Amino acid sequence: MRVYSATDVGQKRKMNQDYVFVSENPVGNLPNLFVVADGMGGHNAGDYASSHAVHTLVEEIQKDADFNPIKVIRHAIETANTEILTQAQQKDELRGMGTTMVVATIVGHYAYVANVGDSRLYVIQGQIHQITKDHSLVQEMVRIGEIKPEEARNHPDKNIITRALGAERTVDIDFFDLKMEPDSVILMCSDGLSNMVEDSKLEEIILDHTKELSQKGEQLLREANQNGGKDNIAVILVEPFTNEVEKC
Repeated sequence: MRVYSATDVGQKRKMNQDYVFVSENPVGNLPNLFVVADGMGGHNAGDYASSHAVHTLVEEIQKDADFNPIKVIRHAIETANTEILTQAQQKDELRGMGTTMVVATIVGHYAYVANVGDSRLYVIQGQIHQITKDHSLVQEMVRIGEIKPEEARNHPDKNIITRALGAERTVDIDFFDLKMEPDSVILMCSDGLSNMVEDSKLEEIILDHTKELSQKGEQLLREANQNGGKDNIAVILVEPFTNEVEKC
């Protein structure tokens, strides 16, 4: 397995409210764990929301005795949601904070994915596929046919999300499981990348076999910043079966 992860403040923001966690080694009963969170809230509240939610998630996974990855991740996200909501209610400076979250673990040849908000997970297998569905006002409008997909990228309400950790007492989580091919690459990112770089360009960069994984990751960050860098940028790249492919 090869992994690259990074966050970047971007060109317009003063504070980085994106947070990533990567572990190629077991976390509790999960064989590995990858998380992207994009916080929201004034002052340092968004920064705190994303980092604290991820720390809470990881702690819960470490303690969980269950072996079902979906159950483990669900319980951990629900606990993180309660923690963020409680903190926001108790401290005025954290009031209204929240965070998106996309979580993945790879068990054997399957990836188990959970998401809340508009941070994304893609799988690149010959071509790019967006696995998660954005929980955003604009994407809801696309789904019901009010606007066309190409109109969504520059829509004035594109940053309004419809689900987040810390927004409600109960959190609605989407889950996906997918079989990974030997040459699969996973891309997890905040909207600071997906809003700034077209999917076709993401695909082109990741399928460039002349570059190492770290070079591809750095190029993704550069591309987002060169296109305006209007938000913080978080990127995780995972090549799950690198060693198996090399042995063939």
